[in-house]
Amino acid sequence: MRWLQDQVALVTGGGSGLGRALVERFVEEGARVGVLEVSPAKVHSLRQEFGDAVVAVAGDATAVAANEEAVRATVATFGRLDTFVGNAALWDFGTPLADMSSATLSTAFDQLFALNVKAYLLGARAALPALRESEGSMIFTLSNAAFQPGGGGPLYTSSKHAVVGLVEQLAYELAPAIRVNGVAPGGMLTDLRGPDALGLATRPLSSVLREDTMRGFNALEVAPTPRDYTGHYVLLASRQNNRTVTGSIHRCDAGVGVRRFRPHPTT
Repeated sequence: MRWLQDQVALVTGGGSGLGRALVERFVEEGARVGVLEVSPAKVHSLRQEFGDAVVAVAGDATAVAANEEAVRATVATFGRLDTFVGNAALWDFGTPLADMSSATLSTAFDQLFALNVKAYLLGARAALPALRESEGSMIFTLSNAAFQPGGGGPLYTSSKHAVVGLVEQLAYELAPAIRVNGVAPGGMLTDLRGPDALGLATRPLSSVLREDTMRGFNALEVAPTPRDYTGHYVLLASRQNNRTVTGSIHRCDAGVGVRRFRPHPTT
C-alpha cells in the first residue's frame, strides 16, 4: 500500500521546483493534491499533467482570500484535507546587509517575510478547520539557513529562523489534534526567485547555483534534486508511518552543518 493512499494534501508554490516535486511524489504515493500557485501558466501545466488527481488554484499565497480559496477548492473537490504544506518562498541570493540601502532593506524585508513567514501563517489558518476535522498535519519548508549562516543573506536566514519558531509554537498550540513539523533541505537547482525590491524577481536560483558548488558545500558531496527531498514530506504526512512526531524539523541538507573541507593533495 502506498504511504499516502486516499489522503489529501495542499501544497503552496506547487508549480515548480520542490513544490512541483512534492505534488508528483504525493500523487505517486496515492494522494490527491490541491495546489496554490501564483503563476497561471504553471497552474495550467499542473492541470494538464495530473488531471483529476490535482486541483490547482492561481493565487498569491500572501493573500488571505487566495489561501481560503485553495482550501475551499481542495475540500470541495476531494472531500477532505489531511496535510497542509507551506512551501512557497523567496530567496535573497545571499545579499549582505551592507549592500542594501535602508529603504531597499525595508521593502525587501516586507516582500520576503510576507511570503516566507506570513503566507505560512495564512495558509495554516485557512487549513485549520479542515485539519482539525481530519486530525491531520502541517509541514513547513525551511532550509539549512534555519540553523547556520551562509545559506542566504540576513533576510532569508532570519525568515527561516522565524519558521523554526512557527513550527514549535503551532505544534504546541494544535496538539493533540494536528501534527506540525518542518523539513529543512539544502541547496537544489530550482526556479526559486528573489524579492523585486532587490531586482531579483526574474532571476532563478538555478542561474547562480551549480552542481559542483552544491557538492563542495555538504559533507556527502552530492548535488540533490528536488525529488531527493520529497521522502521526508511523505513520511511526515503519512498517517501509518508517523504517529509520534510533532514540533520536529527534519534536517536533510546532506550534512551542510558538519561539512568538511579536504586538503589539497600534496605532490
